[in-house]
Amino acid sequence: MESLTILNPDEFKAFLLILMRVSVVLFLFPIFGNPMLPNLAKAGFSLIVTFLLFPVIKMDPAFFPVSMAHTGMMLFCEVMVGLTLGLSVRIFFGAVQMAGELIGFQMGFSMISVIDPQSGSNVSIIDQIGYWVVLVIFLLLDGHHILFSALVESFRVVQPGLFMLKEGLLHQIIYLTAEMFVIGIKITAPTLAALLFVDVAFGIMAKFAPTMNVMIVAFPIKISAGLFIFAFSLKIILLMTRGYVEHFYALLSSLLVWIAGG
Repeated sequence: MESLTILNPDEFKAFLLILMRVSVVLFLFPIFGNPMLPNLAKAGFSLIVTFLLFPVIKMDPAFFPVSMAHTGMMLFCEVMVGLTLGLSVRIFFGAVQMAGELIGFQMGFSMISVIDPQSGSNVSIIDQIGYWVVLVIFLLLDGHHILFSALVESFRVVQPGLFMLKEGLLHQIIYLTAEMFVIGIKITAPTLAALLFVDVAFGIMAKFAPTMNVMIVAFPIKISAGLFIFAFSLKIILLMTRGYVEHFYALLSSLLVWIAGG
């Protein structure tokens, strides 16, 4: 903290402005904003990132609020900027989780649930597998590096305390939400189709062998077939995540332009 004492008042104001946006974005981003991480660790990480970005970002201290009302408005706008950037990633992760939830339900895993340490709620096992797989792939493809690049670019495009909720931004968010269902269906389709054929096969067997307990026999076979096909579906998750990361920076840039009122 001794380095802060050598900053003049204007530089210290610029440092606080940068820290404000960095901390909001990191706290809301699904990777760095994991509730399992202590808040003190998040605050320390935000401070470290701000120290690294401070020499790179040129911030005008004139944007620093001069009243409590102005400060509250600026904080609200910075939260909205962080929410918008975080939403673009959460929607994609939500698509993979939705696919895992549908597959788990079709396999009969709706009766089995685990506690999600992030939300504290019951979630599907397949849901969690898909989430952690896409998280690892996202990190391996340097998605977090793209986030930091867009974070630096955001200070050039969006001035502190500015958030323009225009029609174009709403349309972009609606499009991303619609894509969540499209991506989820694409990931789910092979496994659901295979499980459908399994159900049809056992329906035919029940017709020709009515004395056979179809439910007892079908349950382990459906689980085995579902896990086997879902293992191959992980390749689809890889391709989807790769395509998403390739356009991730362009997506964040377009969102920043709409936020700035462009």
